[in-house]
This record gives sequence, structure tokens and C-alpha cells, in this order.
Amino acid sequence: MTKKNEKEGILLETGTNEIEIMKFRVDGELYGINVAKVKEIMMSEHVKPMPHAHPAVEGFFKPRESLITVINLAIYLNGTASPKEENARDLFIITNFNKMMVAFHVDSIEGISRISWKNISKPDKTLENGEDSVATGIAQCDDELVTILDFEKIVAEIAPETSIKISEVEEMGPREDSTSPIVIAEDSVLLQQMVRASLEKAGYKEITIFNNGKECWDYLTGIRNDADLYDKVNVIITDLEMPMMDGHRLTKLVKTDEKLKNIPVVIFSSLINEQMFLKGKEVGADEQLSKPEIGHLVQVLDELIRRFREQRAKGFQNS
Repeated sequence: MTKKNEKEGILLETGTNEIEIMKFRVDGELYGINVAKVKEIMMSEHVKPMPHAHPAVEGFFKPRESLITVINLAIYLNGTASPKEENARDLFIITNFNKMMVAFHVDSIEGISRISWKNISKPDKTLENGEDSVATGIAQCDDELVTILDFEKIVAEIAPETSIKISEVEEMGPREDSTSPIVIAEDSVLLQQMVRASLEKAGYKEITIFNNGKECWDYLTGIRNDADLYDKVNVIITDLEMPMMDGHRLTKLVKTDEKLKNIPVVIFSSLINEQMFLKGKEVGADEQLSKPEIGHLVQVLDELIRRFREQRAKGFQNS
């Protein structure tokens, strides 16, 4: 395939607000994971136990060059391992996100469905239990409801050191407060709190957070004709995986709008790899960072906002 065709393929698949979900079962229940997180599927193997680990951590194994931690989803979700039939062999879903690989032990794989984020709903508040929710959303796939799990939250709960650390900002030393308004699209309540706390520690006090790309887009279109638009938004930070509208779609809409396109967009996601980076570039993202890198995010915001103000003073002549 030529480079031109590769780019055309990326364009066809990017910004369409769709997701491919790999469906799997644990204790008879149907769950899903974004295919973009899946590196490979393996038959379960012998796992070496890890002393004093979280109860859901079975241990680790070394299929090739790297040690991979194994998390038993049945134990994490239900407190006990799934009952097994004689001679039954389970599967490992090897994932790759936040620049690390983790194996999730499941009972079976049920196939892949491609659906729109519009068809994925956030769990009702009576079910999601606020920041303790482990579901990114509920998807309607054919005649079945699929719970899409928040794998980043699962890993962060088991190994907090792999998640966002406000200490990265503290290590940057004293900083002046900033009045630059930042708009964020992020569906995880836990990550909303962690990102807000980190940015406020960095001096950014004017932060507006929306639960998904659709809510963020509705806000932006509601103020796009205001004379003081650029006083209300200096930069947009977006996650990729969100119900209703994902980050690629949001970025594409912003960067193809004549008034909003001047506002810098940062994709801040656990899914940033080579392929996703190309997709983000195609839809016009100004920067793309992996989610744990909160210190790097602050540095990027400093630079993008400085550049935004300079270009605004010139009337965005080069846009």
C-alpha cells in the first residue's frame, strides 16, 4: 500500500465517531473493550504468582521478551474466579495502553462489533456509583447490551503509580496563576478530578469540564459567534474514548469550523500509539499525549497558550 493510500485509509476511518468493540464474557456476563487497546489474544498460560499483590492480580508471565502482569477480571469484578469446566482453557486479552502491556484473564471471546459512539450510553447515576464506576458505557450490539469496561481505571486502582501523579507538577516548582480558560472533554469522573487538581496545582484556575465530546461540542457551538469567544476558550483538551462523541470526532469538528479552528486542541489519551497519532494528526490535533504524562501536559499547555495569544494578537493571519 502506498503512503497516499495509507493516508486515505486513515482519513476514512478517523473522525467518524465509531468504535470497534471486542466482546468477551466473564462469569456469563457480556463485556467489551475498544479494539484499539488490544494487542493480541492468547490462550491462558501458567502464571507465576506475585506475593502481596492485589487480589485480582494472578501474577505474571513472559510470553516473549517482556514480563506481563495478569489481572483476573472475574476476581476484580465479582470477588471470585469464574467456575471452570473440566479441561476448559480461558483466554488472555493482551492490552496496550498508557505505554504498558497488561493481560486480562477472561472466559471467552464473542466477536467484534463496529458501532457509533452515539449508541453508547453512560450508565445511569443509580448504577454508575460516581467515581467508583468501572463502566465507560453501555453499548447496544445487535440484541445484546454490552458493558464497556474502564480498563484504565482498573489498572489505576490496582497499581496507582501507573496513573496521573500530581507530584510531576509539584516537581516543576512555584508557578504563577493563569487566567487562560481551558475546556476539557473527559468522561471518567476519577480522571476529571485528577486532571483538574493537577492543572490547578500548575496555576490554571479557569477549567471547564464536560462529560463527553458531544457536551463539549454543544458548548463550543453555543459560544462560537460570541465576540469574546477567545476569552472563553484558549485551549481544548480531549480524551478519545467517550460516549456520544469521541475525541477524534470532536477534534475534526473543531478544526473544520472557521471560527473554532484557531483554538488549539490537545488529545490526552491512554491510546496514543503510532497508529492513533497518525489519526489524530489527520483530524488536526495540535498535540497528542499519553494520559499519565501530566507534567508534560502542563508544559504543552504553557506553549500552546503562549502561541495562541501571539497569533490572536496578529489576528490569526497565518490560519
